[in-house]
Amino acid sequence: MEFEERLKNFTVRIPELKRNIKTEEATKTSLIMPFFQLLGYDVFNPNEFTPEYIADVGIKKGEKVDYAIMLNDEVSILIEAKSVNEQLEKHDSQLFRYFGTSKAKFAILTNGIIYKFFTDLEKANVMDNAPFLEINLEKLKDSEIVELKKFQKNNFNEDEIFSTANDLKYLSLIKNVLKNEFSNPSDEFIKLILNNGVYDGTKTSTILEKYRPLVKKAINSYLNEIVTDRLQNAIQSNNEINEENEEDKNDVATNNQKIITTVEELQAFYIVKSILAELCDSKKITYKDTYSYFGILYDNKVTKWICRVFLKENVKYVIIMNEEKNEIRYDLNTVEDIYKLKKQLKQRLNEFNNNKEQEKVAN
Repeated sequence: MEFEERLKNFTVRIPELKRNIKTEEATKTSLIMPFFQLLGYDVFNPNEFTPEYIADVGIKKGEKVDYAIMLNDEVSILIEAKSVNEQLEKHDSQLFRYFGTSKAKFAILTNGIIYKFFTDLEKANVMDNAPFLEINLEKLKDSEIVELKKFQKNNFNEDEIFSTANDLKYLSLIKNVLKNEFSNPSDEFIKLILNNGVYDGTKTSTILEKYRPLVKKAINSYLNEIVTDRLQNAIQSNNEINEENEEDKNDVATNNQKIITTVEELQAFYIVKSILAELCDSKKITYKDTYSYFGILYDNKVTKWICRVFLKENVKYVIIMNEEKNEIRYDLNTVEDIYKLKKQLKQRLNEFNNNKEQEKVAN
């Protein structure tokens, strides 16, 4: 059974399980240990999943963290567990102390339902105040499953996780700010809008209250316009997709699942964009995410695909068409390996540019 299916089966049972959980120990046994077992760790092997790991803090000796995950005989992840009935905010400082005393690069604070993932983005060996990833298993999103896969024992790569943690952390923080401002615009946000040529007078409290509902209405209207434009573009793209091969058409026809563009896919897009920027206007390099693959396009046309990126759980590769119209597969160890394909990518782009020149001559 695939990881996603096993994880979702587990989350379905959470409401029933937590009704009978009264203590921290019961939370560990019923929720936390099974979760890490799903990630592939041997929770009954103290050499791998160490309970009550000792993390001396300053003059305090014998301070213990609930669990430590040991990989290659080194502590990799610290886990502080709380009861399912407890809120996690007040416990961050405790895990903060533990983090600085070990070689662990990651720390997790959890009550069995909410998992907060921390690292040291701001200052080396000092745990950040804000988590770079927070997951609620009762409201699990497909994009979060992608991030959880990186913490599976068989997939765990400290450097790879750390490289994406920065974007995850600040994306989350920015999204929360936007969510709050869009639902209930603050005075500062309203002033920012009014100061951009909307209202030249003094921004008194009366003026701010007058414009608050208008700002909120404008935000909702703009977001609706974005959604409408995307739907129209999707309809237009569907007409062009008929020119694609049969595999692409079947992919669109059978795709009833929500498509999630991952951080790795966006990283691949920006790498390709940076490689080709010296040959064309970078704005002409776009992408289209599908259920089967992540396509990077020229002129925003699916018929002018530069490459197709496949980033699955256990396999990563890129397909680029050569001059003989053969689709060549290039395997990747990491997304950064795309930099090694500069020659092939530039050659593919030049084919489109050459075709344009021939069309001009013909006309």
